[in-house]
Amino acid sequence: MTASTPQPQSAPASLAAATDPSGAPRTRTAAFLDLDQTVIAKSSALAFSKPFMDQGLINRRTVLKSSYAQFLMLLSGADHDQMERMRAHLTNMCTGWDVEQVKSIVNETMHDIVTPLIFAEAAELIADHKLCGRDVVVVSASGEEIVAPIARALGATHAMATRMVVADGKYTGEIAFYCYGEGKVQAIRELAAREGYPLEHCYAYSDSITDLPMLQVVGHPSVVNPDRALRKEAIANGWPILTFSQPVSLRDRIPAPSGAALATTAAVGFSALAAGALTYSLLRRLVP
Repeated sequence: MTASTPQPQSAPASLAAATDPSGAPRTRTAAFLDLDQTVIAKSSALAFSKPFMDQGLINRRTVLKSSYAQFLMLLSGADHDQMERMRAHLTNMCTGWDVEQVKSIVNETMHDIVTPLIFAEAAELIADHKLCGRDVVVVSASGEEIVAPIARALGATHAMATRMVVADGKYTGEIAFYCYGEGKVQAIRELAAREGYPLEHCYAYSDSITDLPMLQVVGHPSVVNPDRALRKEAIANGWPILTFSQPVSLRDRIPAPSGAALATTAAVGFSALAAGALTYSLLRRLVP
């Protein structure tokens, strides 16, 4: 019998309860969610372009090219080579930046610029997993300084993200941990071992073929607004294909920043410019 093609859904039809039929607690499990284009509806790179340009960290030409390249990337999806070029551009571009300058930008623009919007369906999905007693983990290649505050605002239990190196108040251009591809799997396995999650009973969600290793490491993978390559994988494996299309503002979900919160988000620019580097490198590859 030929398997039927999975149809797009707004959310999983059901999520298993946190207790077994006898009423005894189940083993602790988790749901792992990618961030950009899975939980939020747009890239942080484009959202933060203007303030970073105003502060001289990037120029208008880079902003325009990044915007166009972002459009191309959304059409074709990002592959491994493009993500590696992002890493190289991030290293070259951010070396020597002053942390205090980035703090100042975040302080002045946080609530006006947090316009990457959360999908209402993603917020509902997170709430459903929490209701079932699961931990919720946001896993992203973006910098931990922006991933962690968004994860907290969403009520997530943990956040795992790329970590940058800082020395003498400046970014060295080195990456301590790149939370991408097999790096995401490494982080997930380490957290699962620490928290006691049996991965065969865990869930994962992403939009990008670059997150295929993350989806394959859990027992219940789903794809969200998938790129072409990931859609093919989902169909071949019979994974649920979810459609998220109702973004809502994060403004009401993130409290006004305290001094501690601003310190936590000090290097938010790395998340934006990491994605900007990816789009710029992609443009250079595709457009003469």
